[in-house]
Amino acid sequence: MIDLKLLDYLEGFITPESKQRFLQVLQDRTNILTVAIEDVFQTHNTSAVVRSCDIFGVQEAHLIERRFGKRLDEDIAMGSQKWVDVHRYQNTADCIASLKSNGYKIIATTPHGNACLLDDFVIEGKTALFFGTERRGLSDEVLAQADGFLKIPMVGFTESLNISVSAAIILQVLTTKMKKKAIPWQFTEAEKKEKLLDWTKKSVRSIDDVLARYALLNQI
Repeated sequence: MIDLKLLDYLEGFITPESKQRFLQVLQDRTNILTVAIEDVFQTHNTSAVVRSCDIFGVQEAHLIERRFGKRLDEDIAMGSQKWVDVHRYQNTADCIASLKSNGYKIIATTPHGNACLLDDFVIEGKTALFFGTERRGLSDEVLAQADGFLKIPMVGFTESLNISVSAAIILQVLTTKMKKKAIPWQFTEAEKKEKLLDWTKKSVRSIDDVLARYALLNQI
């Protein structure tokens, strides 16, 4: 249950322009699409994918960090990690299990095999897009548990794109398609309020002190 009284209190610590910007961005936020990144070595790639999630309105990103540890560089992400919900996993199995338990279909992005071309891909519900490294691609574990496969059509000699470029292309195309579909892709009003509270907290200086004062005021 959202504490609307707390939200109203905290909004007194941000500018009206900030609140309006939050509301504007929330109109295009979605949880229908999400992204999972498996064991990518280069921090700039992971960080750039999270930035693309923010740019195209995808609220959640899932990072599998089994082999190389934490892969998110805040400077490269350019603050997007503040606005995107980043979930971290020690292994692929936990990530897939979590997404499937929340109703997501697992879609493996791969340039090989009989994968669906991006232009032909149809979004029918909650979809988790998995991305791997340029050299190795996704693990056999992801490929074995995938509900579908997706690839970007390519006509040159090179058969793969940088992961961050691939993610940006796919997210741009699919979010555009999603908005034309008769599916409930937007946040519910409750989800908007919840995220508005979260973003407002992250925008208030000395938030711990502010929350402590709020607690004291509500004890009087």
